[in-house]
Amino acid sequence: MRLIYHPDAETELIEAAKYYENCVVMLGVQFLDEANRAVAIILEAPGRWRIIEDGVRSYLMPRFPYAIYYRDYSDRLHILAFKHHSRHPDYWRYRISK
Repeated sequence: MRLIYHPDAETELIEAAKYYENCVVMLGVQFLDEANRAVAIILEAPGRWRIIEDGVRSYLMPRFPYAIYYRDYSDRLHILAFKHHSRHPDYWRYRISK
């Protein structure tokens, strides 16, 4: 299965890692490691997590206050957002593609 990141989701991931790295040395690296583990878990069983709307599912990262919003297609997994829990719930919705 192909893995595709929405460009804005990729930016969110990088910005969050930079933020954590500025807070504590190596925390940004740990955040990226956790994000990679989370995506690997999603890829193993993409239909496992709940649908929040229009076929978009969310996976809550266990260590950091982020949810990964993604859409599962038959041939690819499209990561739409790495959403911090304090962000407005609707900010990413324009990224949904059918």
